[in-house]
Amino acid sequence: MARHHGPRGINGVVEMAALRFWLVSALVLSAQSSAADSSCCDPASPFRPGEAYPETLAGCDTLRRWADAAPRTDNRITLGIKGRLTGIHTDGVMAYLLMCEPADVQVMCVTYSANDLSRGDVVVFGGGYSRLDDHHVVLDPCLASRE
Repeated sequence: MARHHGPRGINGVVEMAALRFWLVSALVLSAQSSAADSSCCDPASPFRPGEAYPETLAGCDTLRRWADAAPRTDNRITLGIKGRLTGIHTDGVMAYLLMCEPADVQVMCVTYSANDLSRGDVVVFGGGYSRLDDHHVVLDPCLASRE
């Protein structure tokens, strides 16, 4: 007895099986990613998974403690911090805003514009966290606003 595979024949059956496989794989990977994101960050910390903005902000006085306890992940995490702007540098394309003293942990916010901010202004940075070394954190991309 011949088996009927519809108008697309055996190729249609194979294509449907492949589509189901990819859909199930995507769902499994999505669930794993969500689980990793939910375990990423202490709710009381200044870190959030992805591009979410934290409710708790670090300060220059607490940054070393938070940076030493930063989530270990290859996924993007966002750090929020509030403090005085200690430096502004531009290269004509990007603006590099500095917060905190380099003797402790200095933060550089890489953004497109200094937005009329001045050295000494109290600002809030939020951006993609990367720790370069014991004394330097980079937030890239980063948003900066006056407090």
